[in-house]
Amino acid sequence: MKKKLRIGILFGGRSGEHEVSLLSAASILKAIDKRKYDVVPIGITKSGQWLPPEEAQSLLAGSTAPIQLSASSDLVQQSSRLTQTLDVVFPVLHGTFGEDGTIQGLFELADIAYVGSGVLGSAAGMDKDVMKKLFAASNLPQTPHLALLRSQWQSTPARCIKQIEAALQYPLFVKPANAGSSVGISKVHERSELTDAMDLAASYDRKLVIEQGVGGPGVKPRELEVAVLGNDSPEASVVGEIVPGAEFYDYDAKYHSDDSIPIIPAKLTIAESKQIRAMAIEAFRACDCSGLARVDFLMEPTARGKKPAIYLNELNTMPGFTSISMYPKLWKATGLSYKQLIDRLIQLALERHREKQQTTFTRT
Repeated sequence: MKKKLRIGILFGGRSGEHEVSLLSAASILKAIDKRKYDVVPIGITKSGQWLPPEEAQSLLAGSTAPIQLSASSDLVQQSSRLTQTLDVVFPVLHGTFGEDGTIQGLFELADIAYVGSGVLGSAAGMDKDVMKKLFAASNLPQTPHLALLRSQWQSTPARCIKQIEAALQYPLFVKPANAGSSVGISKVHERSELTDAMDLAASYDRKLVIEQGVGGPGVKPRELEVAVLGNDSPEASVVGEIVPGAEFYDYDAKYHSDDSIPIIPAKLTIAESKQIRAMAIEAFRACDCSGLARVDFLMEPTARGKKPAIYLNELNTMPGFTSISMYPKLWKATGLSYKQLIDRLIQLALERHREKQQTTFTRT
């Protein structure tokens, strides 16, 4: 009998998306093929403590009782256990300390296969400023934007406002450069709203990204998404569209509202769909991603006799992964079931790890 692969499902973490991670992990643990894999749940608390399987189950179950930490909760001991006992780690960690290259660096040091992008791709996919620079280097269309440091905003707010208004037109979107799930993002219609938006974003990151809205005042762009899967030869799913219940697809609209409507596939022309899917793959490659990513676009509303402009918005290297999240739903509509998608991601992790073994790191 073929030996089962031992898969570690890592979840929780210190980011503001801790609860989303628990939902994603629970969904994967329910769907993963237990006939093919020995599954090991590994939790990380909000304070950063690592939990072995029996304690991780309490975290996953949402227990409010104090968790009694065993000696194996130490990070060094946990990384040693990863190296010795697991074939692949599936880090279902969203946001800071899970999706930004930090945990990926630990896996690289432990020389273990893991699902998703490497250190560079994860870090670039998390930092919206760096991401946009890479998109620009690949000549991918983006809405006008600029980046400012928190220290600049706090020391010279009037100068920053002047700089923003000289470069961009309202409405604006103000975002922390390093945060996911629309955390800390505000839509700014006029100058009177700008200070509060900048202060909010600055509370989440030292670097702020300010983007010009698509379509102008009073206009909602179409919000389109593509799921990308693969390593060196990535593939794109069908294009989906989100019609948000709020003014834009913010955190509450994603996770706390039933008013947002997914449309899969999006109602686009063949040429538009082809263009967007090709752009998604180029964005994936521009950030040196691997495994998976969801790529988001903004499209001007169609005007009679005018070809609508399509802008690349951002890329997410570990999107929400419940069975009803957009990434799995896009692949289901493309012909890959949720269970098959999990299998494919594990195989891609092993493929990438095998490829890395061809690299020489020391002189002989």
